[in-house]
Amino acid sequence: MAIIIVNKRLLTKGVAGMTITPFIILRDETLKDNKRLMNHERIHIRQQLEMLWLPFFIWYGIEFLIKSFKFKNAYRNLSFEREAYDNDDNLNYLNNRPWYAWYKRI
Repeated sequence: MAIIIVNKRLLTKGVAGMTITPFIILRDETLKDNKRLMNHERIHIRQQLEMLWLPFFIWYGIEFLIKSFKFKNAYRNLSFEREAYDNDDNLNYLNNRPWYAWYKRI
């Protein structure tokens, strides 16, 4: 279960939500009802838990640096983000998600 924090000052402009397990940080209260966004952030919780949290952020940062040389929008091309965006509209995804599902998107 995630702890939801609503605080727009913790997020950069244009960012609706961010996950740092066990927290989901949202820009405003209404986003709690956005099922797609909440599913997206819960996918990140699963990713962070299976990688034991700290390695997730190390991998995320290294992958971001590498992909920033290759893609105009490195963020959308990160393996973690691709998995979350590809499946955020499938509200049953986490029930059947295989371990390390993000890995095939590297």
